[in-house]
Amino acid sequence: MSDKHMDPSGNTEQFRAFAHAPEGAAPATPASRVPLVAGIAVAVVLLVAVVAWLALN
Repeated sequence: MSDKHMDPSGNTEQFRAFAHAPEGAAPATPASRVPLVAGIAVAVVLLVAVVAWLALN
């Protein structure tokens, strides 16, 4: 085992190589919010319908 420890902040070249190293697999595109918005809209419509039905009975 080597006693030589390479600190990435040791010099500018090592730090740049460390800072620009590729990370793990990142998602290509963020998740779409359309299903969330559609679900909330459906819940609001159902809630308004139930309140209106209870008010008219």
